[in-house]
Amino acid sequence: MSHPKLASLFNQNEARVDWHDKALWFVRHKRDLATHQVKGWEALRDLGHHIKAHTLSNLDNYLIEFEKNALENGIQVHWAANGDEHNKIVHQILEENQAKKIVKSKSMLTEECHLNPFLEAKAIEVIDTDLGERIVQLAKEPPSHIVLPAIHKNRHEVDALFQEHLNTQPCDGDPQYLTHEARKHLREKFIKADAAITGVNFAIAETGGFVVCTNEGNADMGAHIAPVHIACMGIEKLIPKQEHLGVFLRLLARSATGQPITTYSSHFKRPAKGHKMHIVIVDNGRSEQLGRPDFRASLHCIRCGACMNTCPIYRRSGGHSYDATIPGPIGSILSPGKDLTKHSSLPFASTLCGSCSDVCPVKIDIHSQLYKWRQIITQNTKQPFIKKKSMVFMGKLFTKPTQFARIGKIARWSLRYLPKSIINARPNIWGKSRDLPNGPKQSFDEWYKERTKK
Repeated sequence: MSHPKLASLFNQNEARVDWHDKALWFVRHKRDLATHQVKGWEALRDLGHHIKAHTLSNLDNYLIEFEKNALENGIQVHWAANGDEHNKIVHQILEENQAKKIVKSKSMLTEECHLNPFLEAKAIEVIDTDLGERIVQLAKEPPSHIVLPAIHKNRHEVDALFQEHLNTQPCDGDPQYLTHEARKHLREKFIKADAAITGVNFAIAETGGFVVCTNEGNADMGAHIAPVHIACMGIEKLIPKQEHLGVFLRLLARSATGQPITTYSSHFKRPAKGHKMHIVIVDNGRSEQLGRPDFRASLHCIRCGACMNTCPIYRRSGGHSYDATIPGPIGSILSPGKDLTKHSSLPFASTLCGSCSDVCPVKIDIHSQLYKWRQIITQNTKQPFIKKKSMVFMGKLFTKPTQFARIGKIARWSLRYLPKSIINARPNIWGKSRDLPNGPKQSFDEWYKERTKK
């Protein structure tokens, strides 16, 4: 189903749309406050951008260096070309260690590879331990945001969900009670876990180690208690040196939630005595994206979610309307590269206002890439009849200045004299919650010509 159709379903609940919009804009506002407190923020963004660009240009060498150092540290390294290989490798590791109970911290890569249903089909219990991820797991839904996976649910819905699955008492959505009950529920899972699965925020080629960032400490709980730790990593998560890590840790949390740094930035370099550590390095279409000159910069993404928090379309349509693992503006660049037909509507789910590019901590030109995808999609996929004809009509209109000026006069007159009830009638969906200003008496072209005569 296309983005417009799924977005229309989300928009049926106007109250939800309103608080979803306000909640994400609040996070965007926190981001602005946090970044303005950093001297040289723009220089820091530039540095992050150039480190990522350099790494991608030398990715083959840095991957080899990372593997060499990780192996020397006692980490077992695995390579997966796609999601299926990733899932089979993870399952093989679990099978070799007779692991049936798994705790997993947030990992968009495992979501991308559909690891949970794969393991569950093989009678393995997988528990997402990030609170938001656990909420959507209980609801049998995918995350709607990469940092705030349950942002589309309010506390009363979580209350009802916990009553159904965790046998909690009705609490009128009391956040403290719900958090306490979730902690009790998850602590038991941590203690009984046979293995822990985490994502990777940053992997350092120079040391062979990697870093996992969380605000709840759930990655640490799983990785330190369970005897087996499996880290799942996309090839783009690599950075060259330890000294570069500080750049990205300063960029990530401020951009994501307005924090100076994530509560836990956990460094993993070698397995503890008696424990095993594995890392699965996954391509799954990233090399193909790297080979697209217009879109390779999308692999700079550090998964902060800032572009989603600022995007007027995402805030009012919800993450599930994108029908993709990574929603929002950055997802609208990544998804068409994997399935152009399925995701052909996503690059059009944007005003091209550029706000996403303005807040991106590693300066990805998101709105420019969305525009480029639109050109490719228009050339290679069938377009709706009405859209196609209207674009032809507008193209002809723009080539005829006299007709364009005449229609402009009619439009300005209408905005000045027609009742708002007609202008904002049902066919004008935008008019339901927005209002156009009164039309000016003359166009810019008329004003300019009149001015130049003086």
